Amino acid sequence: MEPQLHTLTITFMLIMFILPIAEPQSVLNIPDITQARVLDDIIQEYAYHVFDNPNNPKTGVVYDGIAPKNLTGIRISGLRLRTGSLFTRGVPMYKEFRIPIGVVVQPYVERLVLVYQNLGNRSNGYYPLPGYMYLAPVLGLLAYNGTDLSVKSRTELDLQASDEPIQIEFGSVKPAPGGSGSNPMCVWVDLHGQVNFTNVVDGNRCLAFKQGHFSIVVKDIVKRDKHGGIDSRVWAIVVYVVGGCVLLVMLAVLVVLIRGCKKRKTTRKMERAAEGGEPLHMTMIGGVKAPAAMVTRTQPTLETEYVP
Repeated sequence: MEPQLHTLTITFMLIMFILPIAEPQSVLNIPDITQARVLDDIIQEYAYHVFDNPNNPKTGVVYDGIAPKNLTGIRISGLRLRTGSLFTRGVPMYKEFRIPIGVVVQPYVERLVLVYQNLGNRSNGYYPLPGYMYLAPVLGLLAYNGTDLSVKSRTELDLQASDEPIQIEFGSVKPAPGGSGSNPMCVWVDLHGQVNFTNVVDGNRCLAFKQGHFSIVVKDIVKRDKHGGIDSRVWAIVVYVVGGCVLLVMLAVLVVLIRGCKKRKTTRKMERAAEGGEPLHMTMIGGVKAPAAMVTRTQPTLETEYVP
């Protein structure tokens, strides 16, 4: 059994080694969410500038802010609401967002500010998704404490839709490029950078139950680099396919070895059982050695022996 166990051990180690190589890398998190979170803070600061009016802007009114010059192309807005009003009435339309009735704010504050972001052509810079192409700009919806607008440090709040989802209706969605081979998908990036994909509704709408950043994407087509070679995505697919084939072969070998071990074990068991049984008497019959019974246990009885 020692050679077989040694072979099985080597095979198992090879399988454990090949698994990380063959496993495809999926997009689960934004590579660097820190840069995007810094942008959230900057946009929040400039969105609050619209409330610097001494006349105290009314609640329920959308005020458009002005992004700094180094963030040209990004659109920002602010909307101040009573938390109770948000829960009982929702917001029928805030830019591309429709907020339903029953949205819960945690932690509870008397008033909150909903900051709107449209990253435009900077979407891919702050929220890169390797292997995917944006068909619409990244839209952000974040909630902050709006009870005291004079406070410099504003607490970021958590929004949770309870019954109906928040709807995001994108005004313009690019058609998927030919050869992409996949359907457009909604993408939602939460505040920790985790990426989630869902189905697109009616061609330009996405649904969500929490705040974050949203867009519509499609899997990118295979491109060649400037030297004419195939890019890393293709190599990843090749490695995955080859690694999968190698893994299947190793598993088949492992199954054969296990079956062989079981068969040899059963054969040895039968041999030991045979060796431990009662030996038969051997005799010569016509020059051939063959087993023969010593006595007959039941003597035959002729029918004539019962005749009186």
